Amino acid sequence: MRKTFFLTAAALLTACATAPTGRTQLMIVSDAEMSRMGAAAFDQIKSEGKVANDPGRERYVRCIADALIAELPAPWRDQPWEVALMADDSANAFALPGGKVGVNTGLLRVATTPDQVAAVVGHELGHVVSKHGAERMSQQMAAQGAMAAAAVAGAASGNDNAQALALLGIGATVGVLLPYSRLHESEADELGQRYMAAAGFDPRAAATLWENMQANAGDSRPPALLSTHPDPTRRAERLAARAPSLMPVYEEARAAGRAPQCRL
Repeated sequence: MRKTFFLTAAALLTACATAPTGRTQLMIVSDAEMSRMGAAAFDQIKSEGKVANDPGRERYVRCIADALIAELPAPWRDQPWEVALMADDSANAFALPGGKVGVNTGLLRVATTPDQVAAVVGHELGHVVSKHGAERMSQQMAAQGAMAAAAVAGAASGNDNAQALALLGIGATVGVLLPYSRLHESEADELGQRYMAAAGFDPRAAATLWENMQANAGDSRPPALLSTHPDPTRRAERLAARAPSLMPVYEEARAAGRAPQCRL
């Protein structure tokens, strides 16, 4: 049994992919499987009656999403995408494998310009292009496999390893899964800002958006170590620092006629 777990772990180490930023990823779950799960999740959300009946704002978010999708690398820009406005007061949006985008009505109270909305939607599209969902699932599968291997090893030695397993679980969460999630957020920020500039949205608006988000959040954030998102102040600073290098991309897009006319 122990040999089986070690062989499984060795197999996991060979399941590698490369993120758009050049980082090596553990990737066990296939694109087709992720697309099926994304489509199923989106259908469930719609079946629960969460789609807003607001044609004007739906056209607005679809205009923004379509402009960003046109700037994605292949094959993502070539697949059909479904965009929906969700009746949800939280300031959020999401994109799912399989070509699904949802924008909450609550986001439009915090993201007050098309450029700011584009910063959020571009960020979410960055998660999909980077296959962060599949990577997270792969990390969790690997962490669960390590815990199972530890359980077998402890049982074979006759030791009571409940406490060790608990510590291993905590270590996997704080030491691996959450930091990777923060890394994913930073990668999605970088890619989303690139996409918005290439689509003709002002990349400087990404920093403003996160300043708005921080003001909207108040004191509700968890400690930075246990948060899956980077600190909003540092996040806004990084986005602001990156924006000047993207201004030529933005200006070239505008000169080429990529100036999305997305209005409420």
